Amino acid sequence: MQRIPVQNPDGTPAMPTKSSRAQKWVAQGRATWVKTNLRIKAVRLKAEPSGRNTQPIVVGVDPGKLYSGIAVQSAQATLFQSHLELPYPRVRERMDHRRMLRRSRRSRRINRELPFQLRNHRQKRFNNRRKKKVAPSIRANRDLEFRVVQELSQLFPIATIGYEKVRADVDLTSGRKGAKSGKGFSPVMVGQAYAIEKMEQIAPVYTRYGWQQDGNGTAQLRSTLGLKKSQDKAEQIPQTHAVDGIALACGYFIGYRPFHRKRSHGYLWFGEVKLTSAPFVVIKRPPISRRQLHLMVPRKKGLRRKYGGTVTRHGFRKGDLVRAEMAGRVSVGYVSGDTTRQVSVSEFTWKRIGQFSAAKVELLYRATGILVSCPQRLSVSGAFNPAA
Repeated sequence: MQRIPVQNPDGTPAMPTKSSRAQKWVAQGRATWVKTNLRIKAVRLKAEPSGRNTQPIVVGVDPGKLYSGIAVQSAQATLFQSHLELPYPRVRERMDHRRMLRRSRRSRRINRELPFQLRNHRQKRFNNRRKKKVAPSIRANRDLEFRVVQELSQLFPIATIGYEKVRADVDLTSGRKGAKSGKGFSPVMVGQAYAIEKMEQIAPVYTRYGWQQDGNGTAQLRSTLGLKKSQDKAEQIPQTHAVDGIALACGYFIGYRPFHRKRSHGYLWFGEVKLTSAPFVVIKRPPISRRQLHLMVPRKKGLRRKYGGTVTRHGFRKGDLVRAEMAGRVSVGYVSGDTTRQVSVSEFTWKRIGQFSAAKVELLYRATGILVSCPQRLSVSGAFNPAA
């Protein structure tokens, strides 16, 4: 039975409950449905519960360069699964474009007929070669993961967070991956300390390596739990990245540990965890351009129109989830633009569905800075009990 989040009257998270029980509470007037930014069902109690004791709930984060997986797990049930489309390619493209425009503006300012020493070069204001900052594209990836975990912390009483660390080891003499030289590089490695520091604002963080061979690595945990992984990393299914998040979270409840007895010693699996059906969503940032004074390239007669921003002329914001009607056909999508009398509505992929009259567009969810696909209830059912 699927579990859904429960909030106390003051909005703090309580232990999740079965969907049937939550529906009964709402019917009896003991709770109300609440909207969540992750678009999963949740209820809020009207009266103070008899107690606020909670059981451990763990979030597993499998970071990547283009895609990440996040899952929420308790000892008794899988509570949430997600596939994140990271903004790395788009942010990097925009940074390249910004660099090109900045250089073109500076070049136009220089009088090249003067000697080099007399040209109007801007003097450096600081030592910009120290490179101590996280690259904007990497920071955007880690910030999106943090945003999702932050939203989950408002729905579930998170006890700890499991985070997969990456280490790309390459033997410089042979170029072979896996040799422990410590000289390798992967974009996912960059910003790991930044991400862990951010996550620790929510809950304590423990880390795992995917390649660990002591039984506690992500791959071995996933294999032990009987979870299969898809090799197509772009496929939007739990078997792509969410299963790694589940494995990381389950690592809190089970482990491969040494034992010592009077006449024997070795390693055994300890702990117990149960995998169940849970909502699965795909999350990404809306591809909205930041507000600019005008387009970079002018039209005829030197006119330039405004460009970017999230405000429309009809009270909607870009990224709002709306219900729109045209010629008896009803569509649900996200506001992506507007004209004088119409509102542009797009799919989750940001492909435009159509332009609808503003009077026939109804707001469902206000924009939150993330796009969430309609949740699916997908099962990864199973149980791990070494004593069975």
